[in-house]
Amino acid sequence: MAERATAAEEKRRLILDAAARVFARKGFHTSRVGDIAEEAGVAHGLLYHYFSSKDEVLETIFREHWTNVLEQVHDAETSEGSAIERLRAITRALLGTWLEEPDVVRVVIREIARTAEIEEHVGELVKPIGAIRRVIESGQSSGELRADLDPALAAIVFYGGIDELISGWVLGRLPGGEHEVAAAERHVVDAFSSGLVAAGHELREAPGADVSA
Repeated sequence: MAERATAAEEKRRLILDAAARVFARKGFHTSRVGDIAEEAGVAHGLLYHYFSSKDEVLETIFREHWTNVLEQVHDAETSEGSAIERLRAITRALLGTWLEEPDVVRVVIREIARTAEIEEHVGELVKPIGAIRRVIESGQSSGELRADLDPALAAIVFYGGIDELISGWVLGRLPGGEHEVAAAERHVVDAFSSGLVAAGHELREAPGADVSA
């Protein structure tokens, strides 16, 4: 039974990974179930054994990816360190998804975040803003960050910069290699934090940060 369950999960994952590649390459609306089955190397009918429709495949890709993202953001928010270090960790978690799952990120940005279906997912997509706001509030309480700034607005601005970078990579407006992602992480945190850090507090570089990027 365990082996059968493992085999079923592997087949399901094979289909989801294939669907992400197909949706990223062709777009969700012009892709067919047959395209996914062909990409996965499985029989057409097998896909319906795991998913009721192409829409359910897309929803599953988004749900599983975003659940993982939110778990990483939560771990970063609750990690040890200063507020700036935790903001850096959140930024790394969000930007790092592009290097880890570029096809899935393309699908989320193109087919979820920028389509009419956004209303169904907006509550999930903005959850990182809440984590960023809470980190800023904790930094304000400790005196590390300026107390005169609205943490909710600051969190929106911070997250907006991250979202714009990822969108730029997805849409091909910006180069998105490993070096560029590392540089983007540093620039987002350092540029934003220079206006957040309270007087008398130094902006600390992350260990091993490339200050020449």
